[in-house]
Amino acid sequence: MKEITKDMLIGDILDEEPGTAMFFFEMGMHCLGCPASRGESVEEACEVHGVDCDAIVARINEYLASK
Repeated sequence: MKEITKDMLIGDILDEEPGTAMFFFEMGMHCLGCPASRGESVEEACEVHGVDCDAIVARINEYLASK
């Protein structure tokens, strides 16, 4: 995976790059295994958890670029 976007599903991101889980844990998503959270887009999860979506997408993409 080269890059993510805010409309991507969290489950798809985790399936392709499990190391991104740490970013979702940091924003308060501790139920990454449940079907509801895996079916959310990054943007939806950020809205629910009060996180700046552009900032988390940028951080994840920096992580992916460094791999």
